[in-house]
Amino acid sequence: MRDKGLVDAERRRFNAIALAPSLIVLFVIAGLPAIYLVVTSLTPFQLVNPGSSTDFSSPLRNYRLLPGDPRFVNSLWVQAKLSFWGVLLQVLLGMLLALLLHTQSRVVEFARTLFLIPMVLPPIVVAIIWKLIYTPDISPLYYAASLLNVAMPSLTSSVDFALTAIIIADTWEWMPFTFLMVLAALQTIPEEFSEAALVDGANRLQIFFYITLPFITPILVISGMFRLIDSVKAFPLVFLLTGGGPGSVTEVTNYYAYLLAFDFNEIGYSSSVTIVMLLLVVAVSLGVVWMGRRREAMA
Repeated sequence: MRDKGLVDAERRRFNAIALAPSLIVLFVIAGLPAIYLVVTSLTPFQLVNPGSSTDFSSPLRNYRLLPGDPRFVNSLWVQAKLSFWGVLLQVLLGMLLALLLHTQSRVVEFARTLFLIPMVLPPIVVAIIWKLIYTPDISPLYYAASLLNVAMPSLTSSVDFALTAIIIADTWEWMPFTFLMVLAALQTIPEEFSEAALVDGANRLQIFFYITLPFITPILVISGMFRLIDSVKAFPLVFLLTGGGPGSVTEVTNYYAYLLAFDFNEIGYSSSVTIVMLLLVVAVSLGVVWMGRRREAMA
């Protein structure tokens, strides 16, 4: 027993030593900037006043200003709409596409590879592609509409369509993520279940709702959670397509934080906006995980 305890202690010591370099690098890359962000959010730091970076006389000043900032509140609402509709469309369309391509065929295998291309492109490249699509003078979309004698507004400069244009571009980029995860889940479902249901007289719709959907629901929740967390990073699309406009129609929270820091030099206030955004993302993520676990417990 004593020898086994010594072996276990040596194993734990080796694991700690092996993990230490990775943890140190992770702390330097992610931990220190996060700590600096929190510390900066407690100051009125402005680039034009370097001494303000160490002014902690009113540490909660920035946070008290946030509820009364209509532009910040509006950015949260815009971000909520972008995240809700973007994630919903990505999950639904990704699931439908996976169901459609869940078959054995050379053409289908080629199509699967083709549908994954948007996800592996750099975000800035995706933004440039959709910038070309949404530019009336050079867009094939507008050219096709002109051939059909259909008048289309400038989508990215229209108050009614600017946010929708970003949602479409974001969905095009990240729908393959859900598609890939759901397709992998579909391939793990035993064929015997569907065959037995067909023998018992079930139709395809009943098989989907009572066999397929329960199997893939955890994957849908996980992919939705990942995309919800990731949806706050639509900065390249907003920056290149609309610049937060027209007005503040597409000004999401991280873009507002960017403007505060680099256009208005309000580094401290921008940091507090970023901290609140991160806390909201964490809260929503924990809520989604909790609902998923509760559903599994009730099943």
